[in-house]
Amino acid sequence: MNSRLDNTRPADVGDYMKVFACTAVMMQTVLGVVLSTNPPDNAQSIIGIIYNLVKFTAPAFIFGILYTTTRTTGDNTWSNYGGYMKKQWSALFVPTIWWTLAYLVVFPDVQQVNKFNGVASFLWHFINGNAAPHLWYNTMMLQFIILMPFFWALGHWVKRSVTNAFWAIGLTIVGYAAWIFFYDSNVFHGPQATNWYLLDRLFVSFVIYGIFGVIAWVYREQFETFLKKTWIILVIAIIAVYYWTNSELSAFGFPVQLTNAPYYKPSMTLYALLVIGLVAALSMHHLRNNSKALPVFHFLAIYAYRAYLSNVFWFQIIWRIFGHNLALDHPLVAIIVCYLITWCLAFTSAYTFHIIWARVKSGFSSKEVVEQVK
Repeated sequence: MNSRLDNTRPADVGDYMKVFACTAVMMQTVLGVVLSTNPPDNAQSIIGIIYNLVKFTAPAFIFGILYTTTRTTGDNTWSNYGGYMKKQWSALFVPTIWWTLAYLVVFPDVQQVNKFNGVASFLWHFINGNAAPHLWYNTMMLQFIILMPFFWALGHWVKRSVTNAFWAIGLTIVGYAAWIFFYDSNVFHGPQATNWYLLDRLFVSFVIYGIFGVIAWVYREQFETFLKKTWIILVIAIIAVYYWTNSELSAFGFPVQLTNAPYYKPSMTLYALLVIGLVAALSMHHLRNNSKALPVFHFLAIYAYRAYLSNVFWFQIIWRIFGHNLALDHPLVAIIVCYLITWCLAFTSAYTFHIIWARVKSGFSSKEVVEQVK
């Protein structure tokens, strides 16, 4: 086994994906809200260009989660599912529940599509991702967590032979291409654009990145060799594809609508895969050279998901205090300032709440021990 990529390292490719994705997705939130103030056309163009630059976050996060989860639990089977879900409940589901509740109660105006008007619609918004503009991702991502045994099975199957891996890759590409065609024909400016909007939070819409994450870990040495030999080609390709995505968005004219840059297009899929490849190349370069950045990325990755959950909450506070007024006069300055403060608050709160909760649990555990002694 390649010791640079084994389980003893202070970080892995998945950690880098999570940190890059979390850092970039916070910019998407800021861009969308600033754009809603109807800034001048030149500012709208810049917002669109930046948005396309950071439009890789959900794919990178899914790839990273499946890569790391396969690394740490890849030998599991259905018999390990209970213990696995118990850990995921604490790490992912509990923070999701608390932050979703916070959005629905504290900032109900950030709900998407429509507003809850009773217990049933409240609960529906709680699980469908409409509680805040970024929570659609949770609905989609948690499906991968629940379905992890099928990805364990995939990992076991592709490990048997390289032929199996190539079959998995080929069938995934063909199937995902068919899905994109279906989405483009029926949802994106199609007849079901309004009725079928929930398809963007169905795990199938991002399954290619999950499958590739599993295979990338199983064949990590081959993946590393491929990236070492092709990273220059990937750089050239990403410049070309990025130009393609911007050309597509600009073709819609003004006002710029970020909904015209969905993940489910050939250009966006290629862009996301190229970003994933380059981020993986960077992380493997750091692993080869035992970079001092490894523990930093690992630390940030631990709190990336919780920081992601909270980022819209903190941004709403910043926006209400001064962000909106600043955006009206200096939209690009507002983007930079609001983004930096939001990023700092999101990660700081994720770390702080984790420490507080750990101490609370420790206190409960101590009390239980005392009671047992009595």
